[in-house]
Amino acid sequence: MTLSISVVTPSYNQGQFIERTLQSVLGQESPAEEYVVYDGGSTDQTVAVLNSFGTRVRWASARDRGQSEAVNKGIRSTHGDIIGWLNSDDIYYPGALALVREFFESHPDVDVVYGRSNHIDEHEQVIEPYPTEAWSLERMKELCIISQPAAFFRRRIVERLGALDENLQYALDYEFWLRLALGGARFAYLPQVLAATRIHPATKTNALKLKCHREINNMLAKKLGRVPDRWIFTYAHVVLESRGVTRKQPLRFLFLFFVNSIAASINWNSRLTWGLLKLNCQWIRHHVRHAFRGGERAFRLPSGAQ
Repeated sequence: MTLSISVVTPSYNQGQFIERTLQSVLGQESPAEEYVVYDGGSTDQTVAVLNSFGTRVRWASARDRGQSEAVNKGIRSTHGDIIGWLNSDDIYYPGALALVREFFESHPDVDVVYGRSNHIDEHEQVIEPYPTEAWSLERMKELCIISQPAAFFRRRIVERLGALDENLQYALDYEFWLRLALGGARFAYLPQVLAATRIHPATKTNALKLKCHREINNMLAKKLGRVPDRWIFTYAHVVLESRGVTRKQPLRFLFLFFVNSIAASINWNSRLTWGLLKLNCQWIRHHVRHAFRGGERAFRLPSGAQ
């Protein structure tokens, strides 16, 4: 049985990039049966670009409550067995949909499949690979190992466990994957590069990183009952970054980092864990040993923290 694919693109003022996004979907050798764009009332050239594609894309433009509402509108207005969600500044690589369709057809028990992806710049030059990993729920609690544009899910799992949480602005994809996994959805990793996420000055999580990490921690506390130590550790780093505390003052940086990680742990978890203390001590010991020899470059977060 051939499975049908619906691709949904939420959009708002990404007229600089959306044409390339549309081309990457419509140019697939194994095309999606449905492609819809829900635009939040863009004031740039987005609507003109959408109009230029004629009937090849079904779209609507009106004010909405954000990305999650736009994606949910797209899910409700389509009928494909498989759903792909591609933001209006991201792209699929050639052959992505064929690989996904074939995988789902040969693995009827899998609800979500995700592949590898890249971070790209405004000119589609690869900056770095996204840190995807083979599926592990425990690892997923510590780090979002799924790249959202490279992930696809069956409609049946949305019907059972719900679509995106429209109260979230930044952690909407991370919450969605965790909710599906905790609800019993079966995940599979396809080690092929399927998509790319564009990193540019207007990227939401780049411009508002601290708000993003606060929302992630609030979501994790609600979903898991506690915020994992690695997310606390990363949050402390983002706090210092947002306050302009640099690593050029190593002892001050290390002291404030330690204090902020403890404060964050008490705030979200109401206690200080041995795991967080151990993580801090290992990091501080390493950098005290090497900072004055290696300078600012010696300060690096542990693998997986970002």
